[in-house]
Amino acid sequence: MRYFIEFSYCGKNYFGYQIQPKDNSVQEELEKALSTILREKIKTTGAGRTDTGVHAKKIFAHFDTEQLVDDQLTHRLNSFLPPDISIKRIFPVKEDFHARFDATYRTYEYYISLEKNPFTIDSAWQHWKRPLDIHAMNEACKILFEYEDFTSFAKLKSDNKTNICKIFKAEWEQHGSELKFTVSANRFLRNMVRAIVGTMVEIGAGKIQPEDLRKVIENKNRNSAGTSAPAQGLFLVDVGYDF
Repeated sequence: MRYFIEFSYCGKNYFGYQIQPKDNSVQEELEKALSTILREKIKTTGAGRTDTGVHAKKIFAHFDTEQLVDDQLTHRLNSFLPPDISIKRIFPVKEDFHARFDATYRTYEYYISLEKNPFTIDSAWQHWKRPLDIHAMNEACKILFEYEDFTSFAKLKSDNKTNICKIFKAEWEQHGSELKFTVSANRFLRNMVRAIVGTMVEIGAGKIQPEDLRKVIENKNRNSAGTSAPAQGLFLVDVGYDF
C-alpha cells in the first residue's frame, strides 16, 4: 500500500529535504525513523526538495509498505524523530498517487524583519538598515503574472527539463515590523522564490524600478536578477492535491 505523510520541519539543522551523501537531511531522518519502527527498508518521495536552511510548515511525502499502518504510527514517529521534525498525519492513497508529480500547486511564504530582531534570526531576513517600498514591490508582483518562463530566477546549471511555471498569486503584506511575501504556482524552479525575493528587495530599496522586472525576466539570464535572499526566511506552507 502507498501512504502519504503530512509533516513540517525547521530547516536550520538540515542541508535541505533531499538525502545528501555526507550531510544531514530531513529525508534521511524520516526514512531512518520509518525503517526502524516498521522494521523494513523504507524509501520516501517528497513533494519537493527544499534547500539548505529552508523550512516547511506543510509538506508531504509518500512511501510504500505491505504492512497495515494505523494512527499509532504518527505518535511513534514523533517520539522517534528529532524535535525539529513533526508528523501531522499519515493516510492511505491510491497506489500510483505521487507526492511530487501529482501536486497541483505549491505555496511559499518569505519573511523579512524590518527591525533588528534576535528572535527571528532563524526565520526571517534581517533587513533593517534600509527601508523598503512595499507599494513598489507589489507593483512588481503584478508583472510576474504576465510571464511563464522564469529562467532568470532558476539556479545556474540546473537540470530542469523546462523553466515554465504558472504563478497565480504573488503579494507582499506588512504586519508591524515584518514583511511577508506569499507566492503560489503550479511548480517552482530550484532557488526561484529566493531569487524573486532578492530582486523584489532591490525594487523596494529603489535600486531598480518595478517595470525593470520585465527586462529581468525577458533576458532569461540568472545574472540579470538580484542576489538570492537568505534561506532562513523561506517557508513552504502548502502543497495542493486532488485526493
